[in-house]
Amino acid sequence: MILDKMDRRILDEMQKNGSISNIELADKVGLSPSPCSRRVKQLEDEGIIDRYATMLNPNKLGLTLTAIIHIGMDRHTPDRFENFEKEIATYPEVTSCILFTGKSADYLVELVVQDMESYQELLLNKLTHIAGVTDIQSSFVLRKVINKTALPLKHLE
Repeated sequence: MILDKMDRRILDEMQKNGSISNIELADKVGLSPSPCSRRVKQLEDEGIIDRYATMLNPNKLGLTLTAIIHIGMDRHTPDRFENFEKEIATYPEVTSCILFTGKSADYLVELVVQDMESYQELLLNKLTHIAGVTDIQSSFVLRKVINKTALPLKHLE
């Protein structure tokens, strides 16, 4: 699907406010509601709009500690990675898990917990028990300087 200027404007507005009504969105992008709704539906059908989510404030929910963890695996085999990924996906504290290259670790995991005690419990009772995990290096977020979910769209012009 080739995105035209109107599609890009719709996506830009929706990234700013995922709960915007169709009427408000149509007004902001300069369309009437019916064509705007059809375009949004097409963007959903094409998979460009992947899903909708509500972003919660972790601090307001008592989740005050964010950890960034580098995890190394003992073997680089599909079954080892599949097992790790299935297990880590069951942890509600994990907000992101990325398989990456270029470092001594294989995975970069971000998680949020209440406090250091909660982190220690997760580390000692769960993470270190996943088959194949050989190295865990943790860092803790002091402050998120940039924390956005919007993707850049300028390259589509």
